[in-house]
Amino acid sequence: MSRTVSSWILSSARNNIILQGRGRLYSICVPNRYNIKWKLVFSKTPLYPAGTCSLDNIFSLRRAFRHTSTEEEQYSFQLSPSQINDILRAGELSHRILALNGKNANSVLRFESNQLASNTPIEDRRSAATCLQTKGMMFGVFDGHAGSACAQAVSERLLHYIAVSLMSRQTLEEIELAVECMKPILPILQWHKHPNDMEYREITPQYFENLRVYWQHLLDLDAEPGFSLEEAMTCAFKRLDSDISLEVQAPQENELIRNIALQVAFSGATACVAHVDGVHLHVANTGDCRAILGVHEEDGTWSAVPLTRDHNAFDEFEIRRLKREHPRSEEKTLFVNDRLLGILMPSRAFGDVQLKWSKELQHSVLENSCDVEALNIYQYVPPNYHTPPYLTAEPEVTYHKLRGKDKFLVIASDGLWEMLSNEKVVKLVGEHLTELNMQKPQLAFQKPVNLGYMHSLLLQRKTRGIASLDQNIATHLIRHAIGSNEYGEVDQEKLAAMLTLPEDLVRMYRDDITVTVVYFNSETIENYYRNK
Repeated sequence: MSRTVSSWILSSARNNIILQGRGRLYSICVPNRYNIKWKLVFSKTPLYPAGTCSLDNIFSLRRAFRHTSTEEEQYSFQLSPSQINDILRAGELSHRILALNGKNANSVLRFESNQLASNTPIEDRRSAATCLQTKGMMFGVFDGHAGSACAQAVSERLLHYIAVSLMSRQTLEEIELAVECMKPILPILQWHKHPNDMEYREITPQYFENLRVYWQHLLDLDAEPGFSLEEAMTCAFKRLDSDISLEVQAPQENELIRNIALQVAFSGATACVAHVDGVHLHVANTGDCRAILGVHEEDGTWSAVPLTRDHNAFDEFEIRRLKREHPRSEEKTLFVNDRLLGILMPSRAFGDVQLKWSKELQHSVLENSCDVEALNIYQYVPPNYHTPPYLTAEPEVTYHKLRGKDKFLVIASDGLWEMLSNEKVVKLVGEHLTELNMQKPQLAFQKPVNLGYMHSLLLQRKTRGIASLDQNIATHLIRHAIGSNEYGEVDQEKLAAMLTLPEDLVRMYRDDITVTVVYFNSETIENYYRNK
């Protein structure tokens, strides 16, 4: 990034007007060398509940080089390559599926994930888990808005709701009996977490009780639950959103738990969750996170297959859906400035009860609460708010039967997709995968193996450039998303500038970015078709 561009960033920020009030109106600039687009975003950043872990400490490494204000006199965009890598790699997570008896029968080979904060603290969340009472693995990305509380709660709870929805009656009865007898219950999920991933420990017992009420409801059904995967994911999304709404309405003597419930319900989150079981891939999406499939075609090229639609004002299906659900008199006010009721960019989300409840219910809940202003929660009723709910958490579920040429799945929050197209993301992952495979030397050891031979192998590997690549593909994507120039190459000066933007400026240039890439085991998938 040239000094001219760096100076322009500072001057544009210092001249930018931020409107103060109940929440903030942020002008978000999505810069391009030849085109600058400005967006207005309504956002409220809540105080994190007292007594819980502070995200400021968790992400201190990535913030270590960030300025707090554009008004600082000594302002520098400079970072060394090692400092850049430290910031970019702080949130890396990777997991390889263990092979049994030398064979990996799982269609998932490994997954790699990373996050980069723009908001302080970051509002994105991610989840990954193996189902222990049913088959398959699940991966989720959650993009919070008006704070991180809703995304945090959904990331902790949604995968459990999906897993319970898929269980047989016998398994549910065994779990319920164990709870009644106060015995340890069967583990439902094996989580794959980053050491810094958070959870609401104080409210976990209540979350468990509500999950139990849900499986009791499934047991009360006359027939075997027997949901299809699509039905299970849809039911889980809707039930969790309903529980979030009911929890904040229920009497609660514990002030901390009450405050968390308020923040969860009055903030919001979009969600994209993938379930992989053998060759069967299901993706459930609510909002504007996105999932795409990377396909290696027979001619050696890479192609992107979208598995989700962005639920927003730019999607014709969403516009028609909302028009069907509300009177014709509201057609012109459903979307204002490309936002739902002029407020929210996504048209589907968890939480956000301000766009789901009646005015009377909102007033009643907030009036009976403690100091909600200390939590940055305000009663704001938008104009033309006549026939709620305007927002839903019901997902669209896509099914795809995996083929040998389907090599990977990318799930990411909109912070990535604002910077890179589907095709560019698949191209970057495909090239990275090909380069890694080409550069790894075949370890065909000579016998006897000696230190000199091992040293020559290591030198060979080093000279082929393995060390120069981001080993984690999610990091590689984030690096390109925020650091690429107009030629598609990573510009170190631009990358440093984007990582050191101060807190009062960074949201004008980039959003929180969360990326999870799931690599498929082509051999396992091809064996499925051979053995049919």
